[in-house]
Amino acid sequence: MLQNETTLQDETKLPRAQLDTDYTARATVSAEEFARIIGQYQSLSDEAHALPNTRSGLIFCPETGLQLDLFGTQPAQKRPVVVFIHGGYWRALSRGQSAFAAPMLAAQGIACAVPDYRLAPEASITDIIGDCRRALTYLWHNADDLGIDRDRIIVTGSSAGGHLAAAVAQPGWQLAMGLPEQPLHACLPVSGLFELAPLAASHVQDWMQFTQGELMASPLRHPPIGLRGALALAAGPGEAMGFHRQSAAFAQVTGWQVHEIAERNHFDVILDLADPASRLSHLLLGLLD
Repeated sequence: MLQNETTLQDETKLPRAQLDTDYTARATVSAEEFARIIGQYQSLSDEAHALPNTRSGLIFCPETGLQLDLFGTQPAQKRPVVVFIHGGYWRALSRGQSAFAAPMLAAQGIACAVPDYRLAPEASITDIIGDCRRALTYLWHNADDLGIDRDRIIVTGSSAGGHLAAAVAQPGWQLAMGLPEQPLHACLPVSGLFELAPLAASHVQDWMQFTQGELMASPLRHPPIGLRGALALAAGPGEAMGFHRQSAAFAQVTGWQVHEIAERNHFDVILDLADPASRLSHLLLGLLD
């Protein structure tokens, strides 16, 4: 077992109260600030739906009826695509609040796909990861019809979405879905979670009910290979301490650099993807070079 795996798994020995604090992202902002930021998610996403050639409600999983929205494609072109997976601690938010990066990407000639996934507690983490992998599978197999370049797919996401982005990039599931061993060009988890054991010892277990097998499947224990990647999160007190430790550990196993974004918090750092001049946007766009 690698040292960083041991360290994060050993967090389960910490007092429950400390783990609850270290993994409570909401404590980084006031209630008023949180409401304002979520309002921005919604308003900027609403604006994205006015983009030309927007395709809303594409069903990517007939069994569940799950849908994704696709932005920024152009007729007779195959554009690179960024798949954005929303956060919400696996139990909140939706694709309808998560399209804020689409206008920035469209202006750069890049498409953006935003899928839904089933939410906890009704869905397990296994279900949720499967939903996100099915979204990628749909995009890859239908790339020609959708106007996207299957060789330039980037997956990103915030918080729980950062975990899910890493889980989509993990090896071992792709061939069974008719995909190449690594269908992704790059991965950019933002404020992500990569070892689930500490979360299973915290308040998060109250709604996630992680099994031992699900903990064993954590991205830290089976890291992505064969693609470019980077990690980002809010600097200093803008993130709860557990999120800092998670990104540092994942950087060790992947070799990806951690980028701390100043003057941001856990919730608004991802909104920098709406700003083409931001450091986070430059980081994402640089993964396509």
